Amino acid sequence: MYIFRDITQRLINSSMPAQIVIGPRQCGKSTLLNHVIDTNFQEITFDDLQLRTLANREPSLFLEQFKPPLLLDEVQYVPALFSEIKKYVDQLKRQRLQDNQLLSVLFRMTGSNQLLMDKNIKESLAGRASYFYLNTLSVHEIVSAMPESKVVNILFKGGWPELYIDPAMPPIQYLNDYICSYIEKDIVLSAGIQKQEAFNIVLSLLAARTGMLLDYANLARDSGIRAVTVKEWVGVLQRTGLVYSLKPYASNLNKRLTKTPKIYFLDTGLAARLQGWQEQQPLLTSPQAGGLFETLVCGEIIKFIQNYGKDWQLYLWRTKEGEEIDFLIMTAAGEVIALDAKMSMQTVQGMKLPASFKKQFPQVNQIILITFGGQKLQLSAECSAIPIAELHDFLMTIK
Repeated sequence: MYIFRDITQRLINSSMPAQIVIGPRQCGKSTLLNHVIDTNFQEITFDDLQLRTLANREPSLFLEQFKPPLLLDEVQYVPALFSEIKKYVDQLKRQRLQDNQLLSVLFRMTGSNQLLMDKNIKESLAGRASYFYLNTLSVHEIVSAMPESKVVNILFKGGWPELYIDPAMPPIQYLNDYICSYIEKDIVLSAGIQKQEAFNIVLSLLAARTGMLLDYANLARDSGIRAVTVKEWVGVLQRTGLVYSLKPYASNLNKRLTKTPKIYFLDTGLAARLQGWQEQQPLLTSPQAGGLFETLVCGEIIKFIQNYGKDWQLYLWRTKEGEEIDFLIMTAAGEVIALDAKMSMQTVQGMKLPASFKKQFPQVNQIILITFGGQKLQLSAECSAIPIAELHDFLMTIK
């Protein structure tokens, strides 16, 4: 079973000689590229130690043996290969220009470790590669492939493709293995983190605070780790696509606005597992449910922006007095959209835009509540409700 990814059309439309899809391990990068590429692409994975050694020690020999077009998996492990790819692309580009021919896509690559990707690749292929950021499945992708899917199930399992392709796979075991193999080993080693046990404690504390204001001093106190180190580790998790720091909207015209960001995991399954949940139902009635649902909404918006390459800015709006709107989307065209996550399982009460918000954004006359379920409703003149399963379609209407 293949689950269609919303980013597909952007990949098909890209004409750069190299395409690089970056995202966490097991989010579906290789499967996506195998779905969109021509059958003449040969797939090479650098999880294979022998191929990795050859590409690093003898990159020119590697490209002599494996002629493009190539699908290269986990390219962060072969930094020496990129200067050779650059040389190959430039030579072929000059040849095609002489022959009046367009240069087609030659290399499609995946990378799961953003830290190593930033260090080894971006400079080497500047102007020769287009970059795409893929995360786990969005609610829209899951519901489109499996309309019977329940939001509570997505909240608990997250968007890991394997858990939907193979419904018999136990999500707790899968996520435990993922945390152990990818986060505790791959990320910790590549970031040069020495205190793995302390890192794991900070990771769990962050998961418990998903959807909350990011207080480094509080995290430092509870973990026994210096605040500067905690901040550095949060930065590592951001660069690897596992968490997202939502910055507050700032304006010199309004000094009442807070400067503290919120922290979100980009996959609720990972956050729920790190919080220690074993079953769906207790989670729904817990104090963490609201934060996890807000996390799901945040992930849906971020994934939409990444999948469609939107030039949008996403902010938190919050005053020091505690007035808050969860998400503020600002488009390149100047449109401002106010969204708020509401976990309520039954009826949803409408809300009014704060007076200070309306003063700051007089052009915004409505707030959209993103709900757990139900149907799309106009709750009042300035408030409407949209279930999260329809959030993607609403975002598609924004210019």
